[in-house]
Parts: sequence; C-alpha cells; structure tokens
Amino acid sequence: MAVTDFFAGEIATELLKQLITISRKSASCRSSAEQLIVYIRELLPIIQEIKLTGNELPQHRQRQLDTFSQALSGGLELANKVLNSPRWNVYRNIRLARKMEKLEKTISRFMEGPVQAHVLADVHHVRVDMEERFDRLEWQLGAMKIGADGDGGWLGAAVKRVEEEQRWCEDNLVNLGGTGLELGKMKLKQMLLTEEFSVVGIHGIGGIGKTTLAREICKDEEIKSYFNNRVFFLTVSQSPNVEQLRSRILGMVTGNTIVGHGDRSPQMNLRYDVGASARVLLVLDDVWTQSVLEQLLIKIPGCKILVVSRLKFPPSVVNCSYELDLLTENEAVSLFCHFAFGQMSIPLDADKELVKQVVDECKRLPLALKVIGASLKGQSEMFWTSAKNRLSRGQPLCESHEVQLLERMKLSIDYLSERERECFLDLGAFPEDKRIPLDILINMWVELHDIDEQEAFAVLVQLSDKNLLTLVKDARAGDKYSSYYEISVYQHDVLRDLAIHLSNVGSVNQRRRLLMPRREAGLPKDWERHVDEPFSARVISIHTGEMSEMDWLRMDCPKTEVLVLNFASDGYFLPPFLDNMPKLRALILINCSTSNSVLHNTTVFSSLTNLRSLWFEKISLPLLPDTTIPLKNLQKVSLVLCDISKSVNRSAVDLPHLFPRLSELTMDHCINLTELPSSICQMQTLKSLSVTNCDSLQELPSDLGKLSFLQILRLSACPNLRRLPPGVGNLIQLKYLDVSQCVNMGCLPEGIGGCASLEKIDMRECPQMRSLPVSVASLPSLRRVICDEEVSWLWKDVEKGRPGLCQVPQECFTLDWLAE
Repeated sequence: MAVTDFFAGEIATELLKQLITISRKSASCRSSAEQLIVYIRELLPIIQEIKLTGNELPQHRQRQLDTFSQALSGGLELANKVLNSPRWNVYRNIRLARKMEKLEKTISRFMEGPVQAHVLADVHHVRVDMEERFDRLEWQLGAMKIGADGDGGWLGAAVKRVEEEQRWCEDNLVNLGGTGLELGKMKLKQMLLTEEFSVVGIHGIGGIGKTTLAREICKDEEIKSYFNNRVFFLTVSQSPNVEQLRSRILGMVTGNTIVGHGDRSPQMNLRYDVGASARVLLVLDDVWTQSVLEQLLIKIPGCKILVVSRLKFPPSVVNCSYELDLLTENEAVSLFCHFAFGQMSIPLDADKELVKQVVDECKRLPLALKVIGASLKGQSEMFWTSAKNRLSRGQPLCESHEVQLLERMKLSIDYLSERERECFLDLGAFPEDKRIPLDILINMWVELHDIDEQEAFAVLVQLSDKNLLTLVKDARAGDKYSSYYEISVYQHDVLRDLAIHLSNVGSVNQRRRLLMPRREAGLPKDWERHVDEPFSARVISIHTGEMSEMDWLRMDCPKTEVLVLNFASDGYFLPPFLDNMPKLRALILINCSTSNSVLHNTTVFSSLTNLRSLWFEKISLPLLPDTTIPLKNLQKVSLVLCDISKSVNRSAVDLPHLFPRLSELTMDHCINLTELPSSICQMQTLKSLSVTNCDSLQELPSDLGKLSFLQILRLSACPNLRRLPPGVGNLIQLKYLDVSQCVNMGCLPEGIGGCASLEKIDMRECPQMRSLPVSVASLPSLRRVICDEEVSWLWKDVEKGRPGLCQVPQECFTLDWLAE
C-alpha cells in the first residue's frame, strides 16, 4: 500500500468534517458541500478497503490516486477558506462557491471516470447521475433578475439595505447631537417661511451634506404645509440642458405638466400670474455657475427658490445663503461608527484612540466618514492602523477641501480588489447626477472584464455595501422587489469626480479610460495634442453638444472596447474613428436634448464586426436599407425614448438577417411604435423581449409563440395593448411574464398553461383583468404572482395549493420618478 492511500483517507476524513460545517453555515456553498459529502462518504470505505488489502497498485493507477489525493488536499484548503470568509464579502464568497463547484466536478469525474473503472472496479461501484444536478448558479442569477424568489437574492437584499440606510439617515443625520444639519434646517426654515426672501441658498464644500439637508427641508411637515405640498426638487448639474430645465420648471410651477414635459420649451414667462396664494418651493440642486442659475430663476408671485451649490452666489442673485459647516467631533464619530460598526458609538472592544484618529483624518466630511467607515467594517486592527497611516499621508492642509476629500476617499478604492476597483472607475464614464440603468452597467462590466453576469452583480453589491454607489428602486415598484429592471445606479458627484481623478493618471495615450467630466463644445485639447499616436484606452466617454464631421479628431483607438457618447443636439454625426475601433464591443449613445436626434454617418456600423451590445437613447432610428450588413456578433439591443417608426415598424425588415445572434431586445418609451415587425418571430436566438411604456403599441405578432427560446417577456405600461396572442402558450421556456400597467388588458391567453417553465407573472395595475383562464392552475413552475388586491382574489383557487403565491405591493403615489 502506498503512503498516498493512507493520506488520501486521512485528508478525506478531515475534509468531510469541514464540509459538514460548511453545509450548516455557508448558504452559497451549501449545495456543493452536500454533494461532496455524499461522494466522500462513498469513497471513505473504498479507500479503507484498498488500505486493508495491502496490495500495491500498478504504477499508472497509483499516479491516478496521487492526483486524486492532491485534489482532496486542495479541497481541504478551500474548505478552510470558505469557513473563514466573512459573510458580507459577497464577491469573495461567489468566487469560493465557483471553486467548490469545480472541486465537486473533479471528484465526480474521479467517481465516474477511468480511475473508478481501473482502481476501484473490483472494490466498490459508485453510480452518480450528474445530469440530474440542478444548475444552481444559473438559477440564482435568473431568480435575482426576475425576482422569482420574492426578495431578489443579493440584489434585492442590497436594495433593502440602501433603503434602510436612507431611513436611518432621515431619522438620525439631523439629530446627531450637535449643530450641523439641525441648525441648518432651523435657519433655512426661517428664511423660507418669511416673505422677505424669494431666493435662498445652501452652500458648502462637496460631500458635506448639502443635498441631504435640502431633501430634509422638502420632507419637513411645516414646509409642506406652508407651500400646500407644492415642493419640487430638480438637479441641475455641471452640464445642464438649460432649455429643458426651463421647460420643466415652468411646468412644475404653473402646474402645466404638458408644458413641463414637452419636446420644446416656450419662452419663460417671467410674469406669469398664478395668484399670490399659490405658494411653490422649487429646489435647484447642484448648481455650478451663476450664469446657469440666472437663466433658471423665475419671478412668479408665491414662488420661492432654494439653491444648493458649492459656491456662494452674490446677494443680487441669491438673497441670503446658509453655509453648511463641517460636522462636530461627536457628530463625526457617531456617523462613522454607524457605518463601521453598526452602532452610534465606539464599541468597548475597539481601540478608541485608533478609531478617533481615523475619524480625524476624514476631516469631519460626511461622505468620507460614510465611505471610509464602510470600507473598514469587519477589518482587523492591523488593517485599521494601515488605513490611518495612509490617511495621514494625504494632502496637506493648504490644499482645498475638495482635493483633501478626493485624496482621503482614494483610500477606500485602494482597498478594493482589482476587479472591483476597475468596475468602480468605469462609473466615471456616465453623466453626473443621472441614474445609470442597471442593464447598461452590467453589460459594460461583462464585456470589459471577461466576467459573467453573476460576478458583475456580485461586484455591484460589493460597491453598494461600501457606499461607493447607490442602488435606486423605481418609485413605481412599490414596496416589493419585482425585478432587476426596476433598479438603477446613482453615484454621488464627489465619487464620480474621484473615479475620473483616478482615471486621469498618466499620459493621455496610455490611460485605460478617456473620460470627459462635463459637456464641452468639442473634444479636449489634451486629446488633440496627442492624436498622432494611438490611444490605448479601453473605455472612451465623450460628452458634447452637436457634432459635425469636421468637429471630430481622427483618433486611432485599437484597444477600445466600450464607447459612451453623451450629447445634446437634434442631429449628430457619428465619429469617423469608429472605423478604427476593431475591438469595440459595447456602444452607448445617450442624447440629452429635448427632442430626438437624427444620426448621420451610420455606415460606420458596417465596420463594427465585434459589437455585442448597443444602447440608443432618444434617437430617431434611420431607415434600414436592404443592403445593411448584418451585425453577426450583436447580442443585446436597447432602444430608449427612440423614434423607430422609420425602421422597426416596417413589416419588411428582416431582423433575423440583420441580427442573427440577438438574445435580448429592449424597447422602452419608444415613439410611434404601433406594432412589432413580424420577422421578430423568426429570431430563434431571442431570450428576452422587453417592450415597455409604448403607448402606441396595439398588438403583438400572432406568431410570437414561435420564439421557442424566449425566457423573459415584458410588456409593462402599454395601455393600448388589450390581449396577448394565443401562441404565447407555446413559449415553453418562458420564465417571466410582465403585463403590469397594461390598463386595458382584460385577460391572459387561454393556452397560458402551456408555459411549463413560467415562474413569475407581474400583473399590477391591470384593472380590466376580470377573469383567468382555467389553464393557469396547470402552470407547474409558477412561484410568484404580483397583482393588486382587486385581482388577487382571481388566484384564490390556485393559491390554495400554493400558499403565498400572490404578492400585493404597497401602492406608491409619489411622482418623483417623472424627474428621471
């Protein structure tokens, strides 16, 4: 008997003990641990019998057993890592779960492969049917995306944590025991509740809590009562569309929502008379220049304006302004401890002096305290000491507070893993003060960092837990997590500044990201000076107004994989250097103007042979000629606020030819979309079809049931859609059906019971839904139905056999979502 045989038995015994502990304590690795326990319990008597026989195995068979013994040793080391991994470190736990699955497959191959046949055939026979093993990770991702498990997994939990933090801030930030926000709130109320001032300001450095204070003012009962609940909040930002903002302000103040949300803005009527009793409070947040502010100020009786800015504007513009001070020492300690320890004071077992030193180095800036506190949560004392030392080596006191803040916030980025850090820096590619659709961000990370969607979601949750981004749920979703389609990402402008600051290190040509922080008339001069050499950037983000062919530089970008084009114009000439982007995989076009933009130079798409993801926002799609070259690698297309009447509405357009590998198609708020082209039913690669907020859509193609691989069908907020085609019942792979806010839909198709894989139906706000087809009772996989109270009784008979099937979300009456 070889020594290996003995150690294999010892290692397997120890590994079995660890796996039993993992199966009890680790949710992410439980399934793999349980399966490995089964394998090893079957292997132990086999190894024992080999040891007892005392026979030497042939050399080549002994080598096989040696390899297996090494696999067990690696498994034991992996099991120790799993048990020592903190539960809050989602990304690390996902990686460990993947390794556990890999170990499981290794052991199963040993059980089924030649080793079993040659080494163990005469001793013990093991039968394992791996084909019946459920693909756990894929199911977890699917459940998270569609919310089939009711809470959305990590993503739903992360959103709940954000909401809890927001509630905590609302309850505590203005009552931390010192001056700060409480004093500011009192003084601002005095200014706003008198007739003396029409324009009031809050000013202070970035990250000090100006927006938090402004939002507290908006929620104050005395303020709401004084202004008759007519309190409006509007974000201006560094690169505002003044015309659009003027239009929205006029609509808010006068109550004319049609004027406020129209495509074109009329001249601001500075003397519009709505009566002195019609009090209105308008909050203009994140104002950067006096010239922009002066264009947005209106003079209407009863209207007061609260301006939030880093600048103190002269009294001729802002009548009086309150400067928000830094937190007091006690306030700073309380805020930091909440995010670092989950309590309002320093724990008894913590090094009090060390904690106070770290708080001091955060310079009493709320955002720094929040982010750095979260980054140190659960870390060792040695880690804390290192953090304190690095903070103390930051910028000297002669530097501005903004620079100090960036330098201190950099610490929280340095402690991220390499992948998390890169994903955080990618956030600098998006416009400030705008919500980033989750789909854009996940696609971007998948393409850039060679990770799958599940790892991208894990990174997202990690960054959220460290307060480096905020997950925001659509206000219309109510209190229930429905799906990841209702989640977007928001980032504080200081954190965005930090991402850009860190990305702009090094020479322009060698940077991994070329980012324009704000909208400019043309491309940066720094880029122009280096245009003679190739740019190595993998991500390029350009923020301009209207661009003609002559406005572009001839840039050579051989490594660029993601291009983000933010612009504001009625017409836009696509950059000619798209021809020099052979590796481009994701193209994002976001038009911020008040009307849809017509694209020019669309022939460049023929050169984008590796393009996999395309996002168009507020674009008038061109007529697609019959000679259009197919985009053979394109897998995801998203059209938001687009006019597609000239392209997609054409019944003759051959979508399977143009996009032979398309798996996800999203159309949201699309203008003049009355019907989908019939050729969409021939797209056999399509897994997700989302047509939402399209008020002109009246019917779906009758052959929709031919989409045999379709898993997600979203038709939310299409008010003129009255029915689904009968063929929907043939969608045997369909997992998620969303017909919420289809206010004129009267019933589900009779054959819906044929959707054997359907896990979730969302039918909120469908008041015309009066009956259900009998076949719903035969949906074998149905686990969740989201509906209103009036509709839930239709499911009573089905729910008898499936308790808890229906979820009735709390109604949400806020109109805050209109601002987006």
